[in-house]
Amino acid sequence: MRGPSPHLTRRTLLGGGLALGATACAGHRAAAVRTSGPVSLSLWTHDEGYETFFRTGIPGADRRTDFRYRLDVTRAGAADLVTKLLAQAVAGRGIPDLMGFEINGFPRMLRGDIAERLLRDLTGDIAAVPGLAADLLPARTAPYRQDDHLYALDSDTPLVVHYYRHDLFTRYRLPLDITTWEEFAEVGALAHRRHGIALNAVVTGSDVNQVVQSFQMVLNQRGGALFDAEQRLTLDSPEAVEVLEFLCRGLRDGFVIDISDYYGGAMQAALKRGTVAGLAMASWYKVYGLMANVPEQSGRWRIRPLPRFSRGGHATSTAGGTGFGVLRGTANERAAVDFLRATWLTHEGQVRRFRRTGYLPTRRSVFEDPSLLRTEDAYLGGQRPFDVYTALLADVPPVHMSPDQSILHDVLSGHLLRAYRGDASPREALREAAEDFRDQAGR
Repeated sequence: MRGPSPHLTRRTLLGGGLALGATACAGHRAAAVRTSGPVSLSLWTHDEGYETFFRTGIPGADRRTDFRYRLDVTRAGAADLVTKLLAQAVAGRGIPDLMGFEINGFPRMLRGDIAERLLRDLTGDIAAVPGLAADLLPARTAPYRQDDHLYALDSDTPLVVHYYRHDLFTRYRLPLDITTWEEFAEVGALAHRRHGIALNAVVTGSDVNQVVQSFQMVLNQRGGALFDAEQRLTLDSPEAVEVLEFLCRGLRDGFVIDISDYYGGAMQAALKRGTVAGLAMASWYKVYGLMANVPEQSGRWRIRPLPRFSRGGHATSTAGGTGFGVLRGTANERAAVDFLRATWLTHEGQVRRFRRTGYLPTRRSVFEDPSLLRTEDAYLGGQRPFDVYTALLADVPPVHMSPDQSILHDVLSGHLLRAYRGDASPREALREAAEDFRDQAGR
């Protein structure tokens, strides 16, 4: 096993802005690493869907590995799980074998060498499977990398598409061949004036992650980013200014609506009234946003690729994700790696994950699975969604994380709201957000 002890000192987590201490807690492996036989894996996750997926994958994992599995599952809020993990690491006991990190919680693991101490570098495990490393989409390994080490494997390739009400577009004779956001703005403004509808939405409520997400999705598509691969802030860029100007124009002209969040009562009401006739959102939103809020609108929705910015950028963007990582230093470390490979990464497992959760594959080849290509989605009026998804795969932008992600979300969300209200220009809002971040993060 490479590197230092996997256990953390209290100083590691509580002192010096989470900088690691020089010593480690007592508590190396209590038992030799198991290499075969019955094993009870401790799994921590925030989502019941993941628990169900892994439980139903046990028979296949039993066949493919030298282990016979059972799962001991702990479920809690995504942020709470990371806090609990760090506290248990300080105590030197009680860490899980396998854990899911919601993408906004994972940056806490990037502080100092916390990830290196606690999480297994999965790079070698991926390389050991012929062809797997080349097949995994780089855009979905990027959020969980640090110093060329891969610490978690994503649950999804959450491609952002434009959802639209096909019946309303037909009724109002809105064009379906809009290719640029600039043309989209003109069509959308006219549709709002004539019919009182919006074709996109931004979040302006109290959930800072959603406020940033509705901006970041479009920013990443334009070719901008919050951070680069070296974790340096790249927010104050021409691309960011262009995107924020576009969203502010949308709010003024009515083709973008402001909502408190993507899932609650206000959004449900807007969807039911038909006020929101379209929005840019990730592939999983059909299940967790539309079907959850307006099941009666089955057959009325469709998806299509996002319009593109005429000055450049990408065909799509991403939003969300959960990376599963293996904890170092447990007796079940080998069993957890084998279980993850036998369920999470097999072709069959990725197809099954889509069927059960709606999450898209993270292996490029699985998008070409004949059964997925033939899939007709009743909620989307019989549309074959993989016709849209596969066309986007060649141009998916990566998302890079920073240990100071939460600081940026806190300061940026407030400045985005100032720009949306007209209290600051987009350029001023982004410049001041960058300044506030550097003051608080110290870099």
